[in-house]
This record gives sequence, C-alpha cells and structure tokens, in this order.
Amino acid sequence: MNYDSLHHPYPSRRSTVYAKNGMVATSQPLAAQAGLSILRQGGNAVDAAIATAATLTVVEPTSNGIGGDAFALVWTKGKLHGLNASGPAPQLLSGERLKKAGIKEIPKYGFIPVTVPGAPAAWAELSARFGKLPFAEVLRPAIDYAETGYPLSPVLQSYWSRAFQTYKKQLRGEEFAAWFDTFASEGRAPEVGEIWRSADHAKTLQSIAESKAESFYRGDLAEKIDLFSRQYGGYLRAEDLAAYKPEWVEPIHVRYRGYEVWEIPPNGQGLVTLIALNILKGFDFAERDTVDTFHKQIEALKLAFADGKKYIADPRHMRVKLEELLSDAYAEERRRLIGREALLPEAGKPPRGGTVYLCTADGEGNMVSFIQSNYMGFGSGLVVPGTGIALHNRGHNFTLDETHANWLQPGKKPYHTIIPGFLTKGNKPVGPFGVMGGFMQPQGHLQVIMNSIDFGLNPQAALDAPRWQWIDGKTVEVEHSTPAHLVEALARRGHDVRWSLGSGSFGRGQIIWRQENGVLAGGTEPRTDGQIAAW
Repeated sequence: MNYDSLHHPYPSRRSTVYAKNGMVATSQPLAAQAGLSILRQGGNAVDAAIATAATLTVVEPTSNGIGGDAFALVWTKGKLHGLNASGPAPQLLSGERLKKAGIKEIPKYGFIPVTVPGAPAAWAELSARFGKLPFAEVLRPAIDYAETGYPLSPVLQSYWSRAFQTYKKQLRGEEFAAWFDTFASEGRAPEVGEIWRSADHAKTLQSIAESKAESFYRGDLAEKIDLFSRQYGGYLRAEDLAAYKPEWVEPIHVRYRGYEVWEIPPNGQGLVTLIALNILKGFDFAERDTVDTFHKQIEALKLAFADGKKYIADPRHMRVKLEELLSDAYAEERRRLIGREALLPEAGKPPRGGTVYLCTADGEGNMVSFIQSNYMGFGSGLVVPGTGIALHNRGHNFTLDETHANWLQPGKKPYHTIIPGFLTKGNKPVGPFGVMGGFMQPQGHLQVIMNSIDFGLNPQAALDAPRWQWIDGKTVEVEHSTPAHLVEALARRGHDVRWSLGSGSFGRGQIIWRQENGVLAGGTEPRTDGQIAAW
C-alpha cells in the first residue's frame, strides 16, 4: 500500500495526518479531542475509544446515544478481538404478537422497534478487559460536555434540524414529549454556534461511570427505563436489561490481494463487504475511474447484498454457514454472473457445508475500530424522562415474515447495519477503518478498501474520492463530483444512475493505518465535521 500516493483526480480537502504517539479519528472534533486527552493522561487506545464514544453521545446525538448499540474490533498484543454489543428483542415482543394486533410492518418510531441497548455495556466491557485508566476517569470528558454544554457545528446542526422537522411531523403522543424537551427545548433545533447542554444526560453518564454501567442494566436507570416502557405500553422490561451481556466474538475475514480484511460476524452486515470483495478479487483493476471498475464493483455489491438481506440474522438463527458464503467456490459462482449489463440481484444458494464511527491507536501498538448508533438519526423518538437516554429503534430491521431468517422473536438480535472494519497484512495490523451510514456502510467499506489496496490512495484520499451507492434493483446514486463520462457509460450498461447533490447519504468514515516504521497515518471525512486528533 502506497501511503504517499496522491495522484487521483479529486484533490483532498484535508491532508493525511501523521503522528507516532497516538491518534483518534472521528466525526466530531470535540469527541476526537476528548479521546486524545485520555491518551495524554496515560490511557491506551481502548480508553481513548471509550472516552470518544461516550462523548459522541453528547456532541453528536443526531447519530448515536446512550440508548443505542455498539460493535468493536480491538487489536492488542498480536490478536484481533471482536465485541458484539447489540441487544436482543424484549421477551414480551414477538412477530406473532404484533401480527395478532393487526400490525403489518415494524414501525420506525415508538416502543415497538426498541431493543435492549448495548452501548453502555460495551464501554464497561472494553474497559474491564483492556483499559488502563479507571472507567470513571475515562467518561469524565463526556460528563463535562453534557454539564457545561458545547456549540453546535454546521454539519451537526443540519442533521439536528432535519430530524426535528421529521419528528415534528411524525411523532404523535405524549410518550415523545421528553425528546422535544431534551433536544428542542426552544421549540426548534439549536442553531450553529448555539450552546446545547443536558443535565439529565450528565447525571446518567455519571451514574454509568460510577457503577461501571450496572445502574443501566440492574439499577436505578434500568428501573426508569422499565417504568417508562410500562407507562406507554412498551415491551422492554427491567428483566431484559438485567439479562443482557455483550458478546466477545471471533472476527471474520477474507484475504484480498495480500491483505486480510476483517469484519464483525453476523448479526452485523460486514459479511456483505467480505462477500463482495471475495467476488472482486477474481478481477484485475488497473484504474479506479473507469466504467469497468465501477460496473464490477456495483454488480458484486448487489450480489453480496442480495445474499446478506436473505441470510444475515442473529447467528443462532442463520440458515447458511459463514464459510459457505465466503468460500472461493461460491465467489466464483457469483462472479460468473457479472457481465457487461446491469443485473437485477437475487440471493444465491451457496453449497451446503443517523451512526458514529471512531478509530484510535496508541504508541504501544493497540488499535480500536468502534462504531455506535441509535439508528435513523436520534432513533425511536423516545427519551426516558429525567435521564437524557434516547432509545434506539434497531428492531425496525426485523421482519414480520415468519419464513425469513430475520423473523422477529423474543430474545433475538436483529440484522444490524453498523460495522467496524480492520485491515491486517501477514498477521500484522495495518489498522482500523469504518464508514457510518445505514446500508451504505458495507458499500463504503468496499470502496475505501479498494481505494487503499487496489488504487494506492492514502487514507485521506481514499475517503475523499467520490462514492456511488446502490439503492435497489438497477438504481445507483452517485456523488455530484463523479465524472460525467462514467455516469453516462454506466447508464449505457443498463444502470439507472441518479445524481445526488448532497453527500449525507454516502457515509462518513475514518481511517488510521500504521506504517511499517510505526508512524500512524490518519484520514477523516470531508462529508462531516470530522477531525484527526494526534500527538
């Protein structure tokens, strides 16, 4: 990989940042600096990741919160560890129950899509296993920002304003009042540069810090969540929270042109990226900006998504083995489907055998890829009164089709969109990468990895490059900076190509690569308020 390569047709708005002692990359400058402050206090990359994640619930609540889920990939002492901190459906919630009530599809808002939140447990679990500093000290920056407030940055404000307009139209019922009291207390979204603070959020973070998240799952906060749910006919109970534990999992990977690309296994959708890369490794790509490159990337991704949407579920309920989906034989079978014309994707039959992203690295060799989300911006529209806890709506990804692997059942985890990525070469860490943004995430992973490995772009250039996004069928959206001749050529191959004037739907990512001499090279998105904090 050529870390110094700058020869691509879209000049970087930022430069790749280099440092040797430590680095934090995320979508919000205040959160990146919070993580860096922990590194400077003697914390490691895991401590910095926790501090950054907790701070992001305060300084970017449009994308994540205390009531959301999280996943992490942690490189330490020569091994990559995976943490799945997504939560299951409550025991009282089932597809049968909803169908008997006349509900035909799972709504976006309210209590029905609320699953057990996993983020606070993720912070505590990571701290207990790999952290150096006391947990309470690591959460201090987040608590301080919630108590004293911070001014809104431009991209953050635009997402906040958009969410307010949506919730103002969509949310009906007094159960949503606390959301407006918390995030729109003046009857509007805060403006750019306006100070926002939440004393309730600060108290909740303090309680989580002091109890190592026990209060959230088996204490006072759990009781408040239970009471709120009961009061408005919700399904989440204290018993669901008390039974929850995040899971340490073995990361999955494919070998791609001499590198190993790692993802969290299902119920996350990182498998989609790996299936697509496995198909694409059978082709040669001389240049990035050609119709052949774009076409094959899109077609491989479509095939991978078709498989992912059919097969990805809680691993206890999957009907296909991962090794079958990632086998070279299956990749070759799918590869043969890619011709000159755009396909309508269908799942194959393998042979039987609003999200925030951050990454951190320290001078000791530890590296963390971490992602956390409430889903669809602020989530369910529900805030537990007196706590600042915005509950996520991850259960929206369940289906009410009882024949599907992702059929809603009590205690079952849903298909999950948030995915952290990691790259190694020869059992040595290259580093963490991620692109947030719903179903754009595996598409962003695919494009960033190929930009880095196939086309030699440095971290910042790999993130700056224009992106495409498969929507459905033969429909593909492209960013406005994509060359017009490529758009026209794709259309001639049967793609329904649409220009997108905005960049919000194309993901927001970060990368930290460790060079062979130990120097860290980091990039962050031009599509967000992101920053690299380093020393």
